[in-house]
Amino acid sequence: MVDAVLLRVPLRSAFVGDTFISWLRRLSEFALLGLVALILLLDTVFAIPRGGVQAVLTPAAGLVGLVAVLLRRRSQTAAMVTVLVASLLVTAVAAKQFDIPAMAEGGALMVLTISVLRWVRPLGKAIALAVAALITLQLAAGLRVRGFADPFELLFFAGWLTATAIGGYLRLQRVRREAAVEAVRRAERLDLARELHDLVAHHITGIVVQAQAARTVAEMRPDAVLPALDAIATAGSEALTSMRRLVGVLRDDTEASRSPGVTLADLRALVERFSTQGPKATFDIGHGVTDLALPPEVRTALHRVLQESLTNIRRHAPGAAWVEATLSAPTGRIRLRVRNPGSPSDPGLSRLGGGFGLVGMAERVRSLGGSLIAGPDGDGVWEVTADFPLPARPQ
Repeated sequence: MVDAVLLRVPLRSAFVGDTFISWLRRLSEFALLGLVALILLLDTVFAIPRGGVQAVLTPAAGLVGLVAVLLRRRSQTAAMVTVLVASLLVTAVAAKQFDIPAMAEGGALMVLTISVLRWVRPLGKAIALAVAALITLQLAAGLRVRGFADPFELLFFAGWLTATAIGGYLRLQRVRREAAVEAVRRAERLDLARELHDLVAHHITGIVVQAQAARTVAEMRPDAVLPALDAIATAGSEALTSMRRLVGVLRDDTEASRSPGVTLADLRALVERFSTQGPKATFDIGHGVTDLALPPEVRTALHRVLQESLTNIRRHAPGAAWVEATLSAPTGRIRLRVRNPGSPSDPGLSRLGGGFGLVGMAERVRSLGGSLIAGPDGDGVWEVTADFPLPARPQ
């Protein structure tokens, strides 16, 4: 999904839903391939006794269609073009020599029409391939059959129309979800940009105040000037770091003004409020983790990730026995882990198609150069882990 971000599933209930959908997709894929293979078998049984080119070309065209359906996920365009070319060649070679057209080949073209309309970009290319499939189907029904071909032309047109409707609907759903995900990411970038804007303003204000103070005391206490200059240099370095991050976030977005100021005490208070209203929760802060050690924008992002993780637990795993949140500082990094061991599976699949909160978390973490992992760890315990790099402090 996003660079430097690994998204599995946020909670156990979501994982159960995703697992169910994964198996459902696999079963539907097997069923689809089985149906095309069954039609191919029936085509072969019907064609072989009739002999001639029909006995050879009907199974061959159907087999090409089956292989194309099997491999369509690698390239929908290549799969569709392969079947189109094969079908047109068979039509040219065997004009008016078939009793019925190759039904497996037609079914494969309909399946590929769904895939093309759903996945191929741009939309014009997908429509062109779908129209080419319709033309090829009509030629196969009209030119190959030596008898009355109208029923097969009507059957293929109805099948193509159904495939087009399904593919168009699936594409519309995908476009809507992509737009919703992009809106969440954009909102998260704007939110972070507002916070970083105020952090930069805070640093610059501090520099101005310290410079004015140094000028005031310079005449009476020259020895106090050097510490003031050191403080100005430190504040300037922090302001420059925040400014660089702000510029990175605002490459595509503008707008700003909000007041951050999250502290570790706010994170602890968030966990305590959660604990009083839901599963018992603990929050451990590791050695060396202090407000001064963390850039303000990282503290704000940690608060956002912790809040979203606890909200997900309350919403999707209300039966969790307890929740563990830890904040540690491996070398050069800061790591937040939120775990809910012992959470029972949620039989309801309430999150199907959701997950925008996780998208927002991921976008915020990525904007600060970090990574986000949500899902089961090696022991099967469910957790959300956000990892941020810490900028080097001036000496």
